[in-house]
Amino acid sequence: QVQLVESGGGLVQAGGSLGLSCTASGSIFSIYAMGWYRQAPGKQRELVAAISNGGGANYADFVRGRFTTSRDNAKNTVYLQMNSLKPEDTAVYYCNADVLYGGGRRAVFWGQGTQVTVSS
Repeated sequence: QVQLVESGGGLVQAGGSLGLSCTASGSIFSIYAMGWYRQAPGKQRELVAAISNGGGANYADFVRGRFTTSRDNAKNTVYLQMNSLKPEDTAVYYCNADVLYGGGRRAVFWGQGTQVTVSS
């Protein structure tokens, strides 16, 4: 009933920038927090950034000062602007959303992921 789709991944040189977006669709009443996670081969999935429905954001220490997350509630979309990228940022990036949807249900949904590759 709810789908999340990420876009904007790709190849970039170290020190460069890349912007990601994620849009939720379906029988949505409201969205609470939205977030970004990433997973590199052989590593666990880790939190990158999270943003509340009021716009307050939290960041992992390894991206603070380089990445910025924002959201457009009217579009059910969350963004991740990534600057000063490092090779260790290479990973599949996933968005998620805490959603109140049809029938009064609440659950966290995940997108399919988008690949970000940073060359050295």
